[in-house]
Amino acid sequence: MVDIEWIGHASFRLAGSKVVYIDPYEIEETREDADIVLITHSHYDHCSPGDIAKVRKGGTAIIATADCAGTLNEDFTAVEPGSALEIEGITITAVPAYNREKPFHPKRKKWVGYVIDIDGERIYHAGDTDFIPEMRELKNVDVALVPIGGEYTMNPEQAAEAVASFRPHKAIPMHWGKIIGSRNDALRFQSIATVPVEILRKNDFQ
Repeated sequence: MVDIEWIGHASFRLAGSKVVYIDPYEIEETREDADIVLITHSHYDHCSPGDIAKVRKGGTAIIATADCAGTLNEDFTAVEPGSALEIEGITITAVPAYNREKPFHPKRKKWVGYVIDIDGERIYHAGDTDFIPEMRELKNVDVALVPIGGEYTMNPEQAAEAVASFRPHKAIPMHWGKIIGSRNDALRFQSIATVPVEILRKNDFQ
C-alpha cells in the first residue's frame, strides 16, 4: 500500500518502499526523506529549488524536464515524453502533458506527467495539462492525480471526461486551492466523474 499525501497545489509525496515527491512546492518543514524527486516542468510552482532542498537527502535521484537546467542547482536526469527509467525497483515513465489551445503549456516544450509503478501500484500524475488524446492510451492506472482548476489546465468537466477515457480505479483532484481553483471545483469534479474521486485536504493522506 502506497500512502499518497497531497502537500498542496500539484505537489505530492508517495510513501511506500521508497519515498517519491512530485513537484514539491511550499514544503513547510525540512523533511530530507526523498529517494526520488520528479519535476513535471520548469514553472516556478512545479520546479522549486528551495523546496527540493527541503526534501532531498544524500543520494536523492532528481528527474526533470531538460528546461529545468536553468533553475535547478543540482545534477538531474532529463526526461521528455516517452522516457522510461527504473530507479531502485520503481519504474517511472514520462508521458505527455500540454495545452491543446491555451498558450501556457505548449506541446513543443515537451513537458511531462509521470506514470509511477511502485510496490505493485500504478500512479499517474498528469502534470499541467488539458485532456489530451494520449490519455486514452493509459492502462491499468490505480490512482490518477489530475488537475481540475481550469484556466491553465483542465477544468472539472474536462477532467471528468479525461478520467472516463482511461478509467483509473480512483482519481484525486489537484491544482486547486493555490493560484487557481477552489474546493468547489474539486467537489464539482467529484460529482460528475464516472470513476471514484477522493478529495484530499492539504497534508492529508488517502
